[in-house]
Amino acid sequence: MAAVPYVGRFAPTPSGPLHAGSLVAALASWLDARAHGGRWLVRIEDLDAPRNVTGATEFILGQLDRCGLVPDGEVRVQSQHTAHYEAALQRLVEQSDAFPCACSRRDRIYPGTCRGGLGGKPARAWRLRTQRGDEAPRDAPVEIAWLDRRLGLQHQDVAHEVGDFVLKRADGIWAYQLAVVVDDAMQGVTDVVRGEDLASNTARQILLQRRLGVATPRYLHAPLVLGADGEKLSKQNGAQPLDLDSPLATLREAGRVLGVQADGTAVAGWLASAVMHWRTITRM
Repeated sequence: MAAVPYVGRFAPTPSGPLHAGSLVAALASWLDARAHGGRWLVRIEDLDAPRNVTGATEFILGQLDRCGLVPDGEVRVQSQHTAHYEAALQRLVEQSDAFPCACSRRDRIYPGTCRGGLGGKPARAWRLRTQRGDEAPRDAPVEIAWLDRRLGLQHQDVAHEVGDFVLKRADGIWAYQLAVVVDDAMQGVTDVVRGEDLASNTARQILLQRRLGVATPRYLHAPLVLGADGEKLSKQNGAQPLDLDSPLATLREAGRVLGVQADGTAVAGWLASAVMHWRTITRM
């Protein structure tokens, strides 16, 4: 049987311009797609409307273009595909894999309060039933294991470490976990390359993929750029927009974080060299 053609993606949130940390994730996913002779897609994850910044999508695409990272095909915008998330939720409901919930989001690990009914309270959100069947004991593990191409073997007991997680929020916004699984399936994504901070989401996404009967991609979680406080660089801790006066210098710095050694005096040449080195430092 022929191998499924490689499809990768970069999925920024339009809450502002790309910064050094987001460029590292974009470059890693682009390099991996090119190293495999595959396609590289860009998806704008704009479902959390209050966080969106007007004009950010166009600005982000312009930043990527300046760095030579041009998507293969049309850019997918999540807010244009909400019918797909609704269909996925309805399938989970029909399978008794999703239930309405009247609880607030205060609990870090959801204890399953509304699994057996709302007790007359109005529904606020929808959650995935991690333990299938009402007869499942509350302490039954839901162990998910996967092989990360950089981090190695990973595992998480979703029932104990997360609980029944949200699929649609009380404010009507589709949850990241459901949207990303549906989008990856719709776009035929075979390989997810993203920042290491998202590794903890992987078990929930694999569980959803299994419940929805869609393929599970391979995963590679790339190193993070840290801010002055030692935390992941983000807009919340002062990340500045990319300095693109010299795109080549900016790419070289992102490559340094990824451990990429590449030569070239122009963007195109450096990227070509970086692709060759990427093949030698990753688990293909």
